[in-house]
Amino acid sequence: MLEHVHNHITSELQQNTKTDIIFILAAIVLNLIILAVNSGFANNQKNPDSSLLIMFLFVALLILLNLVVIFGLLKGKETRSKLINGLIKMYEDENVAQYYDSSLLNNYNTRYNLFMMVVVLTGIIAIVVPFVLR
Repeated sequence: MLEHVHNHITSELQQNTKTDIIFILAAIVLNLIILAVNSGFANNQKNPDSSLLIMFLFVALLILLNLVVIFGLLKGKETRSKLINGLIKMYEDENVAQYYDSSLLNNYNTRYNLFMMVVVLTGIIAIVVPFVLR
């Protein structure tokens, strides 16, 4: 039974990683797409008022999407911590905890923070650059 629980936890960790990758890649790609689209609208001289309105709509979309991604990454971070703490407890109970360095939890948390920073920074660039071009 213990092996089944171990396999289930490691499977959940793998699924968590896949979900996080999707969130991160989607956010970066969408931020870059919105950067390109808004940069194009910033250069539109024919109808500047409607271009500005469309730019603000895309900025609102970008902010909402980035908030969803940040929330998803925070939940992923929380889930990973709980799962790893469960593994550590299991390893302690089985007297094999010395083979897992629990400081890895701090590394995972730092990595999540860096991922969120990348999402936020690409979002900021996607907002600022088109308005500077305008």
